[in-house]
Amino acid sequence: MNIYNLSNAKAIVTGVSHGEAIGAAICRQLAKAGSSIFFTHWKAVADWPENFQAELADIGINSDHMCIDLSIPDAPQKVLDVAVNSIGSPTILVNNAAHSERDGYEKLNASSLDVHYSVNMRSTMILSTLFARLFKKSTQTAGRIINLVSGQDQGPMIEELAYGATKGAISTFTVSLSAEVAPLGITVNAVNPGPTDTGWMSDEDKQELGSQFLMGRIGQPTDAARLVTFLASKESAWITGQVIHSEGAFLRK
Repeated sequence: MNIYNLSNAKAIVTGVSHGEAIGAAICRQLAKAGSSIFFTHWKAVADWPENFQAELADIGINSDHMCIDLSIPDAPQKVLDVAVNSIGSPTILVNNAAHSERDGYEKLNASSLDVHYSVNMRSTMILSTLFARLFKKSTQTAGRIINLVSGQDQGPMIEELAYGATKGAISTFTVSLSAEVAPLGITVNAVNPGPTDTGWMSDEDKQELGSQFLMGRIGQPTDAARLVTFLASKESAWITGQVIHSEGAFLRK
């Protein structure tokens, strides 16, 4: 049984393209708490979004989805328009989508930087502000914006200059936006889940990273999802403008 009640909530979750990732775990946890779900995806395996929607339906909630490239300038408005028509006016926005490529100073170029910016910064910022404007016109009294970041303020991210810089900007955006929308009843927070086993880790990665988690295991998608669900609930109403590092005592080397 889920300890949080989100039975009247309607959530948009971006970047849900496969079942083992953080986005899917977030959708599952929010659905178990009773929230309707609208999720976006890009380059997902054929039929996976429909199968995942069926999985959410089995939990007992209303859900829908759309395939969209968030690097397109008008993508945020399209996401919001389709979501409203499908599940109703959203009360929760989880900006989980991200673009990441290995670069470093020898590879970084304008094209790569622009793609990181358009997905990691522009789409998150515009979708958040559109959400807030729509919320202001509604009769809702409690809204939630939750951004996923990667601990850029915790230390360097070697060969991830564009990713680190653009996601780091979202941490700053989180703090500033939270102050602006607080009078509307919207909280804005960011979650850094740390290195998480979402299928990308090789056995060597797991061995190397495993010793750096002082709590004895590697982070799982459900760890981040549980925290996001708490931040989406009424129990978190007094928490805003925070970047929460949920890393299992990860020891950065």
